[in-house]
Amino acid sequence: MDKVTIAAQCRGVDVPASPFLTETHLRQMSEGHYEGDKIAGALAVVRPGDRVLELGAGLGVVSAVIARNAAPARVLSFEANPALVPHIRALHALNGLEDRIELRNQMLTSGPDRPGVASGAALDEVLRAFRPDVLIVDIESGTPEFLEHVRLHGIRAVVIRFHPGVYGEDGAKTCKDRLRTLGFQTDERVSTRLVWTCTRMIVRMEPPSPAGGWSCQIARLKRPVVVPPVQRSHIQPSGVLTGMGQAVPHAATWRNGRLLTPPPARPQQAERLPGRWLWGGVLWRYFPHFVTESVTRLWALEHIDQAGFDGILFTPKNPGVTDPPPGFQREFLTLMGCDLPIREARVPCVPDELIVPGQGFGLGEISRGTDRFIETMALRFAQDVAPDGPSRLYISRSRLGAGRGSLLGEARLEARLAEEGYEIFHPQAHSLTAQAARYKAARQIVAAEGSALHFLASVARPDQQVAMILRRRSGATKHISTHLESFSGRAPLWIETLRRAWMPKGEVRKRLAVGEPDFAAVQAALVAHGFVAPGPRWEQPDEAEMRTELGSGYTLLEEGARLAG
Repeated sequence: MDKVTIAAQCRGVDVPASPFLTETHLRQMSEGHYEGDKIAGALAVVRPGDRVLELGAGLGVVSAVIARNAAPARVLSFEANPALVPHIRALHALNGLEDRIELRNQMLTSGPDRPGVASGAALDEVLRAFRPDVLIVDIESGTPEFLEHVRLHGIRAVVIRFHPGVYGEDGAKTCKDRLRTLGFQTDERVSTRLVWTCTRMIVRMEPPSPAGGWSCQIARLKRPVVVPPVQRSHIQPSGVLTGMGQAVPHAATWRNGRLLTPPPARPQQAERLPGRWLWGGVLWRYFPHFVTESVTRLWALEHIDQAGFDGILFTPKNPGVTDPPPGFQREFLTLMGCDLPIREARVPCVPDELIVPGQGFGLGEISRGTDRFIETMALRFAQDVAPDGPSRLYISRSRLGAGRGSLLGEARLEARLAEEGYEIFHPQAHSLTAQAARYKAARQIVAAEGSALHFLASVARPDQQVAMILRRRSGATKHISTHLESFSGRAPLWIETLRRAWMPKGEVRKRLAVGEPDFAAVQAALVAHGFVAPGPRWEQPDEAEMRTELGSGYTLLEEGARLAG
């Protein structure tokens, strides 16, 4: 047998020379930095007697270090590159690890469309046969598709390397969200931006459903830990932990099937909060999200005695803002018949008792609301507010400013509707109570599509006609429509007649889009459904007028047939 040349040592493992070893690899091994994050994560979670499944063996060093140092019962390693296989086997033989590590030159797949090649292997079959405790993943471009379909039943921990250079930062975020949804939380001690070490939570996190489940349940907790976010971001680790540090799924906030509040790490210190509190979730200061995501647990007001509570406990969306709260927060609760104080948890705290209703409403599938949420709104919201206003109402966005998204030429549209007897209503200029009174009084409502319609849904009735003039192409429009239909019992009319749409330069948020409606088409739709009487054609403003109103700083987003599609 030829003498094997040892090129390097890595954490007690002899590494034989091979053409795949670079000078950088050799230096990192000698310094103990080679695959340092992956190895540290694996050694933190692999226990003696574990069964370890590795996807993407690479040079074979990581699995060898695990087998040498963590005493697993078996390691099953997959590597798709056949050129690497003989060198990996040589490493195993040199270190006497052949009895503990099995290497397969195969591509392991989790999706429904599996490769029709001899080298392909299905993950579900491997999981059934091998029954791994720990999964290690480093498969570069295949990671997003792999996680999209995988279930990981029975796996206690995952160590995974992300490759945003291959599938982008958004792709990496999607992968991380998927792991959270599968019920894994990061071990912050050994996790980095590119390498996560995750352990499975005892409870499974899954999106709320209008059909029931945890969305209609109430968790009653003694001395839980409430953890606020540390900074403003789209995804914010925060929420409620049990006294043992386990995540409480009923306290999570979801949007469009995406977990916005993944389980936080257990804080080292938390102050006591005396009393009995109702969990409110994330407290927004921005009205559109307040009315869709901060009120989602108020259905519990029909199932508790408010006299026994000290207040509603929220975590702030933006922990850096300490200005006085906007008045609409308190007014909305008053309209719900609730006089409980609002409290924001700005540092970790331990309430004596916390009542945690599930998320009964929100954005996404849950826009339909659970039966309990709809019933509570019908029984409680604005019950003491009398109808006050005309029978025809146009809900305008024209005074919000272009920075909030708008309909181009809306002032001309308002003039046409005013001629038909519509009051031009600017909701931001009125209290919530006044808005509810106007909406209750109207029998026909035309609106520039926007968040005001979410508030309208709180008091809408099946005998009202509602028409939405779309100003953008966005999934948010569907949420508004679903909310209105589910809560009122009648679907709104969509008037989707945009000729063109623009976005502020450098922006991607669709709520900021500016849309130019086809005025004649809007008129035709309103006539056809009885909102206005037939009459002279509503003329389109000329191009110069449109351009002046739009101003500079916008990029054409869509035009013509693409908008109609």
